Amino acid sequence: MLRARLTVDPARPVGQVSRRLFGAFVEHMGRGVYGGIFEPGHPTADPAGFRRDVVDLVREMGVTTVRYPGGNFVSGFRWEDGVGPRDQRPVRLNLAWHSTETNEVGLHEFASWLEQVGAELMLAVNLGTRGTLEALDLLEYANVPSGTTLADQRVRNGRRQPFDVRMWCLGNEMDGPWQLGQMSADDYGKLAARTAKAMRQVDPDLELVACGSSGAAMPTFGEWERTVLTHAYDDVDYLSCHAYYEEKDGDLGSFLASATDMDRFIETVVATADHVKAVRRSTRTINVSFDEWNVWYLSRVPADLARRIDDWPLAPAISEEPYTVADGVVVGNLLMSLIRHADRVTSASLAQLVNVIAPIAAEPDGPAWRKTTFFPFATTSRLARGVALQVDVDCPGYDTAEYGEVPVVDAAATADDGVAALFLVNRSQTEDAEVTVDLAPLGVRTVEEALTLSDPDPHAANTTDRQDRVRLRPTPRAALIEGRLSVSLPPVSWTAVSLT
Repeated sequence: MLRARLTVDPARPVGQVSRRLFGAFVEHMGRGVYGGIFEPGHPTADPAGFRRDVVDLVREMGVTTVRYPGGNFVSGFRWEDGVGPRDQRPVRLNLAWHSTETNEVGLHEFASWLEQVGAELMLAVNLGTRGTLEALDLLEYANVPSGTTLADQRVRNGRRQPFDVRMWCLGNEMDGPWQLGQMSADDYGKLAARTAKAMRQVDPDLELVACGSSGAAMPTFGEWERTVLTHAYDDVDYLSCHAYYEEKDGDLGSFLASATDMDRFIETVVATADHVKAVRRSTRTINVSFDEWNVWYLSRVPADLARRIDDWPLAPAISEEPYTVADGVVVGNLLMSLIRHADRVTSASLAQLVNVIAPIAAEPDGPAWRKTTFFPFATTSRLARGVALQVDVDCPGYDTAEYGEVPVVDAAATADDGVAALFLVNRSQTEDAEVTVDLAPLGVRTVEEALTLSDPDPHAANTTDRQDRVRLRPTPRAALIEGRLSVSLPPVSWTAVSLT
């Protein structure tokens, strides 16, 4: 059995845990919208065509914000197509995902769906095939109360009160060769700065997100961030990060250490932003919006996707990952990385929400159910409150092919007015980990609940036939005696402990 000792010090706070850390992402991709959140004729569908069973699961997840409508889709999107009478909306080609877009679900419909799930809208503007003027038009339509042509058009379309969108993404992954309108960091930085300045003339209090690199493996990573911020530092509030992880060639050890890469990614972006701050002698601080992150088996996505899908189908099945216990453990660990950087990561979006690389599966005319990744997200969203605390971990390490030596046990902690939460991962594939934590400085005395995601088979998954094959179970042993917590962690497991 492995042994680990943890130190949690309330005198070493990291930062306030923003509720926006528990955001998600919905893109017009695959069956994410059509056949996912929206399925007229489904037994649970409401009069607008949205599945109530999916609404219930999204609410259970504790999703706080949703980034929309993309993603790659936004770089070819004309927002005007999705407003007004549905029977008059144009049908378009979705070039990002080689499918047909009916525009049945647009801004009004999606905003009404968000009201049902209790989440905030985070809206992306098209800076790929469009630009500053179109962004201003969308802002006027969405946020101006009345008295202008576009605001009054919104009122005629059934929405008297503004949508009052506060957080806006200035394009998506503009460094990517797969992106419509790909551009250099210099060109994008200038466009983002111009667009941000223009949008702030409408509303100076908007929160604006500039595109960072679409991944840390991009050859321009770091230099892209520096160049973009050199142009746009004074005009934006956030820089985006995107990261996806997968188990490659059976290397489960490296995959389980994916949060190590996320830690390094965040710290590199923060260091680059702070370098630009120092050079500019600015008093402003740019935070991180980690607005795409998840486990995604990109190696399984056919490179010739456009040629493999005949014609331009409506809502083809794309990247509907089955998700295993190991995938769920990694998602839980990635959430822990976000919490550990709560001082600078103040917004994040799990990509995506339903069907497409999603924690929720929604079968046509059938049930909606939880995949393994659902459980750590829902539990962390519910328990992680207040301030993130520094956690020191003393435990054995193990060697990985991708990240070198990493600790077997990883941890994050939060505290809020007499309530604390501890999140733990055991990355060992063969051994239990006995973890002891001195929590006396937090003043907690009771373990309210301790839940663990694990299975003897780390590749076990929930399926259509066995929708509850994997679920959270009571932690094998979690005891708090005189301020000292002892927890037993099975191999390849994620655990959450709530204390008062």
